[in-house]
Amino acid sequence: MRILALVPGGIGEQLLLFPTLASLKAQYPNAVIDVIVEPRAKAAYRVCSHVNEVLVFDFKDRNGLADYLNLLGIIRDREYEAALNLSRQWQLNLLLWLNGIPLRLGYQGEGAWFLSRAIRLQPNQYAALTYHDLLQGFDIQAPCPPLKITVPKEDIQWAEAEQKRLGLSESGYILIHGGASRLARLMGADNLYPVPQWHTVIDDIQRKQPNLSLLLLQGSEDEDWIASMRQNHTHLQVTQPSDIGKLAAMIAGANLMLCPDSAPLHLSVAVGTYTIALFGPTQAAQLIPPDQGRCLGLQSKTNRIADILPADILSKIWRG
Repeated sequence: MRILALVPGGIGEQLLLFPTLASLKAQYPNAVIDVIVEPRAKAAYRVCSHVNEVLVFDFKDRNGLADYLNLLGIIRDREYEAALNLSRQWQLNLLLWLNGIPLRLGYQGEGAWFLSRAIRLQPNQYAALTYHDLLQGFDIQAPCPPLKITVPKEDIQWAEAEQKRLGLSESGYILIHGGASRLARLMGADNLYPVPQWHTVIDDIQRKQPNLSLLLLQGSEDEDWIASMRQNHTHLQVTQPSDIGKLAAMIAGANLMLCPDSAPLHLSVAVGTYTIALFGPTQAAQLIPPDQGRCLGLQSKTNRIADILPADILSKIWRG
C-alpha cells in the first residue's frame, strides 16, 4: 500500500504526527508512506523511521492554479492508494479527489464531500490524538502510541562530544530554550518568556544547585536572545545543534528542559526528559500528552506568557 499524508505546519506539527505514522506502520508493515510538508518542516523527518519520501509544498503561500496543477502531477505519478489531509483546506480535498485516490481521509467541514470518509475534528484534545483520529478511516482502533523518535547514531555521538567540549559536570545540566521564531512572532504567537524573569529563575537554581550547569539552546534566530540572556550572566553556556537529531540528543542528555510551546518541547517529550513548559495563548492540554508525568505545563491565566511568575516555575522545579 502507498499512503500519502499532507501535513501543513512547522516541525512541531510533524512531530505530533509521528504516533499516527507509527500506528500505520504497525497495521501495514510493508506500506510505503510519503508526506508533503512545508519547506521549513522537512527537517523533522531526520528523526522519523516510518517515512519513505518527504515532498515539499508551501501550503501557506498564495498558490495559484499552476502550483496546484504541479502538485496534482506529483501526487498522480506516485499512484497512492490512500491519503490523509491533516489540514482543513478544501482545495487539498479536491486535489486528492481529482487524483482518484481510492481512500481519502480528512476532517468534517468545508470540502468534506470530496473525501471518502470525513472524521469529526476534536481540536481541544492533545494534538497527536486529533491526528490519530484520522486512522478511524482505516478501521484502526488501536490506541494512539506515545511520541517516539529515532535519533541517528552520529547525532548521539555529536552530543556526547558537545557535552565534553562544554565541560558539563557529572551533576548534569539544565537546558533552556527561549521561544518564538520570527515567523511565529509575525503570526502573533506570544511565547517568548521575558529575559529578566529567566534571570530570576536562573539565579535561584544557582543558589540551590551551584554545581548544576545551565545551558542555553541557540537556534538560527536566537542571537539577540542569547546576548540578552548572557548579559550579566556570562557563566551561561550555549549549544547550537545544526539539525534536529543533534538537538534531540542534547535534550536527551539534560536533567531538565525549560521551554515555551515549541518544537523542542515535543522532542523533550519524545526522549523522556523531565520538562517544564510555559504556555501563553496556546493550550497545554493540546500540546502535552495526557497523564504525562515527566512533562509539566504552566498555563498563563491571562494568555500572556510574561504573566507566568518565576516563583511558579521554581515551585515546579523544586517540588518534592
